[in-house]
Amino acid sequence: MSRRIVGLDIGTCFIRTVIAEIDSDGRIEVIGLSKIPSQGVRNGIIVNIDATKEAVQSAIEAAEQMAGVEVSEVWTSIGGAQVSSKMSSGVVGVDPKGISTSPLEIKPEAKERALKSAKSTLIPYDEVLLHIIPQEYLIDGKEYPDPIGILGVRLEVKTLLVKVSKSAQGNIAECIARSGYELRNITLKTLAAATATLHKDEMALGSILIDLGGGSTDVIVINKNAPVFTVSIPYGGNRVTNDIAQVFGVPFAVAEDLKLKYGSCWLDPEEENDEVIIPGVGGLPPAVTNKKLLCDVISSRVVEILEEVLSLVKKEAKRHSGLGRLNGTIVLTGGGALMPGIVTLSQAVWNSTSVGPGTCSDFGGADTSYRNADFATVMGLIMSNKDDDGRASAKRNAKKQGGEPKMSFFKNLLKKIN
Repeated sequence: MSRRIVGLDIGTCFIRTVIAEIDSDGRIEVIGLSKIPSQGVRNGIIVNIDATKEAVQSAIEAAEQMAGVEVSEVWTSIGGAQVSSKMSSGVVGVDPKGISTSPLEIKPEAKERALKSAKSTLIPYDEVLLHIIPQEYLIDGKEYPDPIGILGVRLEVKTLLVKVSKSAQGNIAECIARSGYELRNITLKTLAAATATLHKDEMALGSILIDLGGGSTDVIVINKNAPVFTVSIPYGGNRVTNDIAQVFGVPFAVAEDLKLKYGSCWLDPEEENDEVIIPGVGGLPPAVTNKKLLCDVISSRVVEILEEVLSLVKKEAKRHSGLGRLNGTIVLTGGGALMPGIVTLSQAVWNSTSVGPGTCSDFGGADTSYRNADFATVMGLIMSNKDDDGRASAKRNAKKQGGEPKMSFFKNLLKKIN
C-alpha cells in the first residue's frame, strides 16, 4: 500500500512543494509539484504569518491540483541566521552501573546514553535542539563507525548539535497550523539538500554544499560521512537584485525581472554587447544598456558572497575538525544555482573544477523540474522522511507525555543516498 509525503520549502523568494507517493518497497514517485512566489518571509525568516500562510496554501493547492489528490500533512525545513551549530561530545562507561572495569559488549542502551551525554550541553533559553548528529564513536580511544556489538570499557561519541531559534521554529509551526495542515517534521535545509544531491563518496571525501537562497546563503561541510559544521551568511540573491536596482535606478521588482531575464555571472565575449532594455520608470523613457554591464554588477556581488563562504569554510573546517583540505566536491543548490554562469564563476573563485549544480535523481512524473538545484531542499525532505510512516507522530506524543524522541536524522540521510 502506498503512502504520500509532502515536502514544503518556505523560501524568501519562492515556496516550493512536492507531493510524492511511497510504495511498500520505499520507492518514490513524484506526482505533483509547485513553485510560487513567497510572501511574508525575509532572509529566510517568517515575518508575517498570515501572508506566508496564504502563500503556503496556494503552493500546496497547486501541487494537489497537479497530483489529483488532497493532502493533510507536510514536512518542511529551516535555515538562515536562526540556525547555528556546535561540536559536543559525550562519554559513558559501557557498564550502566559503573562497576565493571572489564570489557563488555556495547548495546544500543550504551549508545543512547553517550548521545544523551553529548546533548546535555547548555542550550540558550531562546534556542532548541533540532538535530544531534553523530560524527564518530571512540571505544577505549579507538574509532569505530558503529559501536554496537564491540567490546569495550569506555564509549565516547563526538557529535554536531544543530540548534534553532525557538521563535523561528514556532512561527513555522504556527504558519502551517493556520494553513490547515499538520506539521510532521522540521529539518535543517542544507541537510535535506545534501540528502538529495550528494553521493556517499562525496560525503566520505569531504564536500561542501552551498545553498544560494534569496535572503541567505547557507553552507554545510560534510566529511567522513558526517557534517562538520554549518554556517549562514545573511544575504543572497536579493542583495544582487538590490545592486541592480541602485545601479540602474529602477524599483526592486523591475531589477528582479532584469536579473531573471538577462542576468548572468559569466559571459562569453560574443554576448557582451547584447542589448538589455531598462524599462522606463516614473515617466522616463526606456533605456538601453548591454549584458556586460549587467553581468559586472551581478558577478561582483556573487564573487563577494563566494569569497566570504570560502573564507568561512577554510577557517571553520580547520577549527572544528582540523581539516586542511577537502577532496570531494562543491555543490551549489537553491535558486541562485540556476543563474547562468554561476558554476564557471564559482570555479574561478574557488580555483577548482570540482564545482557543479546539485541535481536530484529521477523519480518519474510528467514535470521533472524537481530535479533542478532549486528543488534540492524539498526533494531532500521527501527522501529523508520517506520512512516516516507515523512514527514521527508517536515520537511527538511521547515527548508531550515526558518521553524523549531519538534524533537519528543523519543515519536515515546516509541510508537514502545513492
